[in-house]
Amino acid sequence: MKNHYFFSQPHQPFFLLGFLNAIVAMVLFALGYKGSLPMVISPLLFHAYSLIFLLFTPAFLAFLFTTFPRFSATAPIERRDYLLVFGLFAAGSLLFMAGALWSKVLLYLAMGGLFAGHLWAVLILWRIYRISPMPDKHDQQCILTGMVAGLIAHALFILSFLFPLLQTLAVQMAIYLYLFLVAFSVAQRMVPFFSHCMIEKNMHFLRNIFILLLLHIILETLHAHLSFIADAILVYLTAKEIFRWQLPFPNPNPLLWILHLALYWVPVAFLFAAMSNLTALINGTEFLFLDLHILVLGFVFTILIGFGTRVTLGHSGNRMEATMWEKVLFNWTQVVVVMRLLTSMAAAWGWDFMLLFDLSVTVWIVMFVLWGIRFFSVLIYGKKLR
Repeated sequence: MKNHYFFSQPHQPFFLLGFLNAIVAMVLFALGYKGSLPMVISPLLFHAYSLIFLLFTPAFLAFLFTTFPRFSATAPIERRDYLLVFGLFAAGSLLFMAGALWSKVLLYLAMGGLFAGHLWAVLILWRIYRISPMPDKHDQQCILTGMVAGLIAHALFILSFLFPLLQTLAVQMAIYLYLFLVAFSVAQRMVPFFSHCMIEKNMHFLRNIFILLLLHIILETLHAHLSFIADAILVYLTAKEIFRWQLPFPNPNPLLWILHLALYWVPVAFLFAAMSNLTALINGTEFLFLDLHILVLGFVFTILIGFGTRVTLGHSGNRMEATMWEKVLFNWTQVVVVMRLLTSMAAAWGWDFMLLFDLSVTVWIVMFVLWGIRFFSVLIYGKKLR
């Protein structure tokens, strides 16, 4: 089994696991949220934990286990190491889904296994960082900082099942200092490189972003929606830096414009966050977590599909080009973002948003089903696409 093509490169099993979890977790959440499926935990907490640690974390590891050694000029990760992490995440994912429906004992056992896999993955990346001969390890340091923050957030999530007061801190840290920081640290290195934009690196940019993200979390923890202050500053800093890169957008190459589009969502997402949080602070309008979803879907999810497609094509011997399949998938990512945006706006306007909720869940599931139809055979068997 270990010699099967599916396990020959780390991105293959991790992408498949994460994307399967994206479908199953969303189905269970939708049924639980509508009251059709009893759960032993809050459907909202299930939703947050499952997408952060069962979808995005395996997907991050798929990319980082492949590229982090290259960033660091070290040998590839040993197969036995990434298979151990994969085994813990695969078993933990199955137990978490089952536990959420039937047993808190299974739930805690699952989270313990997932945390162990997460910890082992961070230790692998730390070992690579430590032995790297590269004189400039600034980007690796930022990525590793985000991964460690994710590990802390993971621990806070587990504790929040026992101490609910920790839930806000756990979600905020997981979204901003983990998902966003890791994805953005990779993107600010790779997207200009792929786009042949030779710019002078701003060595203070990621540090300033980190400080503002930390400020956002502190403000939001002190008082709901007070984070609009940090968000407003982040709009300016991220927009200024991204436009400084002069990315060639719109670009005729879909494998590039999807990455550019994801980056342009960053200041837009922080703008939505600043406006919605300020409005909520003034008059109590409920935007149904608009700030979190636009950042996660607009940027993290969009760039995940872009990078995931590039890695899958490039490491399977397929041509690095986008056919009609890839164009449909990339455009569909924006359907997912817009539908979730409309769901939040309907909630804010006091409308019945459940139809839009159902549509947003449907387009999400369709996204990953279509991606799976196109690429799962590539991940499992190394299929050559036409």
